[in-house]
Amino acid sequence: MIAAARIVRRESAAIGEWPAQTLPLLRRIYAARGMASLEQAQPKLSALLPPEALGGLDAATSLLMRAIDDDAHVVIVGDFDCDGATAAALAVRGLKMLGAKHVTPTVPNRMIHGYGLSPLLVEHLEALQPDLLVTVDTGIACHAGVAAAKARGWQVLVTDHHLPGDALPGADVIVNPNLRGDAFPSKALAGVGVMFYVLLALRRTLREAGKFAGTEPDLPSLLDLVAVGTVADLVPLDANNRALVAAGLRRIRAGRANAGLRALIEVSARNAQTLSASDIGFAIGPRLNAAGRLEDMALGIECLLCDDIVRARELAQTLHEINAERKGVQQQMLDEAESALAHAKIGDEVQLAAILFDEQWHPGVVGLVASKLKDRLHRPALAFAPSEPGSTSLRGSARSIPGLHIRDALAAVDAMHPGLIERFGGHAMAAGLTMDAAKLDAFRDAFVAQVGTMLSPQLLHAEILSDGELLPHEFDRAHAEALRDGGPWGQGFAEPLFDGEFEVVDFRVLKDAHLKLTLRHPQRREPLNAIHFFGWDGAKPGRRLRVAYRLVADDYRGGDAIQLLVEHREAV
Repeated sequence: MIAAARIVRRESAAIGEWPAQTLPLLRRIYAARGMASLEQAQPKLSALLPPEALGGLDAATSLLMRAIDDDAHVVIVGDFDCDGATAAALAVRGLKMLGAKHVTPTVPNRMIHGYGLSPLLVEHLEALQPDLLVTVDTGIACHAGVAAAKARGWQVLVTDHHLPGDALPGADVIVNPNLRGDAFPSKALAGVGVMFYVLLALRRTLREAGKFAGTEPDLPSLLDLVAVGTVADLVPLDANNRALVAAGLRRIRAGRANAGLRALIEVSARNAQTLSASDIGFAIGPRLNAAGRLEDMALGIECLLCDDIVRARELAQTLHEINAERKGVQQQMLDEAESALAHAKIGDEVQLAAILFDEQWHPGVVGLVASKLKDRLHRPALAFAPSEPGSTSLRGSARSIPGLHIRDALAAVDAMHPGLIERFGGHAMAAGLTMDAAKLDAFRDAFVAQVGTMLSPQLLHAEILSDGELLPHEFDRAHAEALRDGGPWGQGFAEPLFDGEFEVVDFRVLKDAHLKLTLRHPQRREPLNAIHFFGWDGAKPGRRLRVAYRLVADDYRGGDAIQLLVEHREAV
């Protein structure tokens, strides 16, 4: 059931104008991504899109300025993922820097309150006696929760980046670049990015009102949070997001991250001085996400707001342990999912989409299972679990492949079969939904039929995009470090991947899962160390392999050591 993949090389592009010190390898990689200059490839913070074009900012800043002047109680409502946690911490830190005295973060408990600003969460918030609710990375689909808050006399500011439905919630103000007709040029802002723009606009409004007697608050000091949330949420790294992430990474590498992030980097066994977007995606983000998946994201937000490094390390260690537990739960669920797929009949829905449910699965981990299945099958994948033990309400996560907008697919199903889905929301590549367990079979039929109208057969064949072969002299530490620092790489600005044919000199299996290889390039005398994580399939590799790989500095061995991180291999 694992999708076959083939290596496809990126088309070459015009090289453009580059500083003399730019490595030819980087010039080639940038050009293949449509970049004609270093300014395009590595945009500065000064090139950030101005806030003026983002709809709703004037009304949002007026609302926040009145709250500051009135000494109102502002409650930040986050989401239980890394983007939501960083956005909540950013909102608290930023509003306090700008003069708000009473700012309280909160986040729904997945098992108790459900998603976002729900009526149950609003009921829970009554004890806090808020004057103004500010949602971050959530709210655009929370009609009932917003109505419940307004009925209590609270004001509501929704800041979000998720795609809206046909109707908008009845908030006082909504800031979302993806609202229909919004003129903001970048639709790729993460939730934390939207909140950063709100803070930028609020600072400008306060400046114009003469509120700063001395030095203005240094909002760019919060870009470490923006970088982590943006990368972890897998939004496209367009020029605007790359400027935000690169500035945040510079702060982290310079040792100026907040205490919570420094502690998370330490417990993840990463080097802050060389931290990359990939490290955020594979090490920092998952440890924050684990709190929201298995426990309560309030723990993650507390870590990001902590300024005491001793306490921050205690919180980071707890998050690390929760993440280890999450890995175990995820692996068990994934094994069960693959077992179910192995018994599926040829010709059924797995040919177009994998839709799986188990009454014992954890709702906080279904997204990870769907993501793994999508990668292995190269098909849209949906995984469902009971919203809580014994419940007939199902919570599902959907992940898609390039060419299929998963939220649009769900919207089409909802339009043709009203009442089948209770609620849904998300992006092109990921979405969430809830429904009654009794309707799952009908949903499966409707969804697979819809996918059949949207996916062409060629999209079901996985392609691995390669930047071609490395020259013999490019297998060195200098090129590996240049590639690491040439980003930030991520969604929409892919990390460089190369391919080539190698002789297998030796191999061994690590932890019954990973394949450690010694490879020889036909034009190099010295062999190359390589590792294919989770690449051991029980079969010995052939004597010659075509390998798709990333060139990285091998910090474990130190010195001038390099390593190839194998993404795909095939016998020659």
